[in-house]
Parts: sequence; C-alpha cells; structure tokens
Amino acid sequence: MTIENTSVQEAKRQRLFLLLCGIFLTNALIAEIIGGKIFSVETLLGIPPAQLLIGGQRLDFNMTAGVINWPIVFVTSDIINEYFGRKGVKRISFLTACFIAYTFITILVATLLPPAQFWLDINNTDKAGNVFNINDAFSKIFNQGLGIMIGSIVAFLLGQLLDVAVFSWLRRKTGSKFIWLRATGSTMFSQLIDSFVVITIAFYVFGNWDLNQVFSVGTINYLYKGLIAILLTPLLYVAHYFIDNYLGKDYAEELSHKAAHE
Repeated sequence: MTIENTSVQEAKRQRLFLLLCGIFLTNALIAEIIGGKIFSVETLLGIPPAQLLIGGQRLDFNMTAGVINWPIVFVTSDIINEYFGRKGVKRISFLTACFIAYTFITILVATLLPPAQFWLDINNTDKAGNVFNINDAFSKIFNQGLGIMIGSIVAFLLGQLLDVAVFSWLRRKTGSKFIWLRATGSTMFSQLIDSFVVITIAFYVFGNWDLNQVFSVGTINYLYKGLIAILLTPLLYVAHYFIDNYLGKDYAEELSHKAAHE
C-alpha cells in the first residue's frame, strides 16, 4: 500500500470518527436538556392509560422526553465501539460528560441573569390568557437543579462504561458475527443502569419523588429503550454497509479487528 493511499484512508478514518462523535455529542446534550420533561405516551397517541401491572403496581407510559434522542446515542456508541474500540467510546463519553456539566453550568448562569422588563411585559400571559412570570417559568424549566446535573452525568458515564464493557465482551465471544447480539445486549445492560440512576438521583435524592414514581418512570423508560434498541438493529447493519463502502471493505475490517483486540 502506498503512502498516499494510507494518508487517504487515515483522513477518512478521522472524518468518520469526527462525524460519529458529533452525532453522539449532539444527541446526548439535547437529551439531557429536554430530559426534565415527563410526557404521557397514551395522551400522545390518544389512547387510555395502559395501567400495566408490574411489580404489584399499575404503571402508565410516562417517560422523560430525553428518550427521543437516546436511541441515536446508543446506536452511535456501538458503531464507534465497532470501529474505534473501547478507547474511542470512553474518550467521547468523558468528553460528553464534561460538555454536559458545562451546559448545565451555563444554563444556571443564564437563569440568574436579571430579566429585561419589556421581556417580562410582552410575555406575561399564556394562550388561555392566564398571567404568569416568564422568568420564573424559564428558570423552572431550564434550571432544574444540581440533582439533574449530577444524576445525568453519573448515569451517563455508568451506562456508557457498562455498554463498552458488555459490547467488548460479547465481541470477543462472537468475533465478527452477531452484530445484533452485542449491540442490543450491551444496550439492554447499560440502559438498565441509566434508566434508574438518573431518575433516582435527580428526582428522589434531590427532588420530591417517592420510590413508586421512580420505579414507574424508570421501568417504562427502560422498556421503551429496550424495544427501540431491538427495532433499531437493522440500522446498525445499514451503517456498517455505508461505512464499509466509505472506508473500503478491507480497511474497515482491519479497523474493526484492531478495535476488538485493543
């Protein structure tokens, strides 16, 4: 292989890593920012509450809005692990955790800034004509406290580190086969931790939720994430197809082999 071909391949590898990291980081940050909202799936779909009997409790499908973006984070994490190994995933995971902390600190500072009076005056009623303080609403929505930040970072890092460990272990056992098994298996394990840790720390330790609420929302979130992980499995094969064509089949296999044995 010529030096020129090696340089082209290396440039493609770097561009691919930057793209995957950008997708990973962007979706993780968005999920953390919007994760404070709990929404009703039944109301969204216009159906009656599910009232599932789980663990002796009747549970409805109430989930954090962060579930919109987290599946993309799962898939991207597995792809990074596949071609860049544990070191690649850990590097972007710790970097993302730092950006999450920075984001929450910036939001905290923004909520402490004194509001302009005209901004308060022109935004003082809702659609129904009810009077409210938009600055208080802004602070309530965006500055949901230290608990959210700590819970998010701890859950994110624990989930990612567990995902990396399980993914790598399954790849050593299965080799290049069963992409679906290592991707889905690692996600199911890691999100069991993530789904409950963030809610427990943010809303039970630092908030006013009881354990029944934690169990309810955490269980529904986990069931959703597990289902989405299974449904998104074909996307992994599509991603592999395009990446292998972009890098070249032989070079892509070389990267994957190195990633598996690092």
